[in-house]
Amino acid sequence: MPAPKPTDITLHKKSRTLEVAFDSGEHFVLPAEYLRVYSPSAEVQGHGPGQQVLVAGKREVGLRAIEPVGNYAVLLRFTDGHATGIYSWETLHELGVNQEGNWQSYLDALAKNNLSRDPASLYGHPVPMRGPPPKKST
Repeated sequence: MPAPKPTDITLHKKSRTLEVAFDSGEHFVLPAEYLRVYSPSAEVQGHGPGQQVLVAGKREVGLRAIEPVGNYAVLLRFTDGHATGIYSWETLHELGVNQEGNWQSYLDALAKNNLSRDPASLYGHPVPMRGPPPKKST
């Protein structure tokens, strides 16, 4: 059975989420942080089984842009400069379906490794995300 295909993809910069509706009727709102730490890129997934990297400190990451890749995927550009993960329709669907379990696994892994979702420098204090400063709404 082929993976569902998106019927609508909306980038919400202010709430830092990607909203994806599929032709199966499923609808997901995926936070940028979740998408970033589960990026399909080699930087995060490695080049083979067991090479995945636990990405910490991405609580404040946002999505800068979304770009189509053929008729099968999108490239997400994150505010921390990451832009090497190509999110196929199948990957986006799997991330949506498995969001709750994946997120809990991620939080458990952070706790086990004494890491945080908060950005921090080598000196232990918060550091700003790379990219332009957020605009203040009036």
